[in-house]
Amino acid sequence: MQGFRLQNGMLLGAASAATQIEGGDRNNSWYDWYKRGKIKDGSDPAVTTEHYARFREDAQLMQELGLQTYRFGIEWSRLEPAPGRFDEAATAHYREEIQDMLSRGIKPLLTLHHFTNPMWFENMGAFTKRENDQYFLAFVEYAVKSFGDLVSEYITVNEPNVYALGGYMTGEWPPGVRSFGLYRKALTRMAALHIQSYALIHGVRASMGYDDTKVSFANHLRVFQPKNPRNPWHRFCTWFSEKSFQGAATRAMCKGEATFPLCKDPAIRPGEWCDFLAVNYYSRSTIHRLSSDFAKGVPVNDLGWEIYPQGIAEVAHYAYALLPRPIYITENGTCDNADAFRARYIYEHLKALCESGLPVERYYHWCFCDNFEWLEGGSARFGLVHTDYATQKRTVKKSGRFYSEIIRNQGVTEDMYAAYCQVEYNRNEA
Repeated sequence: MQGFRLQNGMLLGAASAATQIEGGDRNNSWYDWYKRGKIKDGSDPAVTTEHYARFREDAQLMQELGLQTYRFGIEWSRLEPAPGRFDEAATAHYREEIQDMLSRGIKPLLTLHHFTNPMWFENMGAFTKRENDQYFLAFVEYAVKSFGDLVSEYITVNEPNVYALGGYMTGEWPPGVRSFGLYRKALTRMAALHIQSYALIHGVRASMGYDDTKVSFANHLRVFQPKNPRNPWHRFCTWFSEKSFQGAATRAMCKGEATFPLCKDPAIRPGEWCDFLAVNYYSRSTIHRLSSDFAKGVPVNDLGWEIYPQGIAEVAHYAYALLPRPIYITENGTCDNADAFRARYIYEHLKALCESGLPVERYYHWCFCDNFEWLEGGSARFGLVHTDYATQKRTVKKSGRFYSEIIRNQGVTEDMYAAYCQVEYNRNEA
């Protein structure tokens, strides 16, 4: 049987990040990175999909496709263009956007930090300095007080491991530093701030009279495997890579246990700091040195990332074993510029989740419309909806229609599988 049913009560939606869709903002670290010529195709994040002006059009399209929930972000640099100065017009805009999605029956999940910093915060050293914690916590408090009557569910930070790795280890992301010491500091500060924000968000909403608050962080998890399981060096590199990239940060931010490479910090204290497990999953890494590679002969997407559907259940089991909580897949998607195999990708990952035996309550496809994909700019298309960047016209892709049918049918039928999923993946022959 190729068909399957969604788990009872499971909601399907899409995820986005403010900088990747909004356009118009020129006061953040990724716009600065663009000005420094770091985006591969030269795409300008001040344009992207113009969602800030077109949010109603996009929300209407989400409603027409039947999306039940939407993970979205707010742009810190819009809300606080200078330290301690909050923009009332931007605040009113985000309230209007949230109210619009609620009026359409779409449940919001709000991300407070998704990779970008206001330039004033970036120039202070961002998350590498303890004295900067106060600025992030003030922003969190302002955001929850501003939107807490409309939103009950929050992501404090998105993929702190990816942020720290790109910005402070590989140097490929802003601020472009290569320092293991600063990587450790950034990861430590973000873990500490997640825990502090968790308590702050619950406290603010409790003071507003709400008892339905849910808080987590979006945890980028991948499967790590040694290229040769019998090779001791491959096994060591796999262990070290997994621990340095995700293992230590996951323990710190879920349970308050600080181990290497994180530094000791009084804010990282024992407890249970997630109300749900927010898992971002894309791929598997095959390790034979202290860097990430992909195995030969495996299915890959247009960026060369391995397509390994059973891995989504493997990482979900990993997180659930550490802290048993409801599971939200807060990102899962693939770069498929021709929309040739995205439907099969969605089918295989959802099927793996629904057969996992785990309490998976949400699945957020990354992403809704093609958008600004960080270093790749507009050249990497992950969307259910095609964006014509010249005209900003949105066109639902075949995979978007498939996703809509899954929601409507609460699963995949044999006929749907035959119509959408009988396609081949590309293979990595490098």
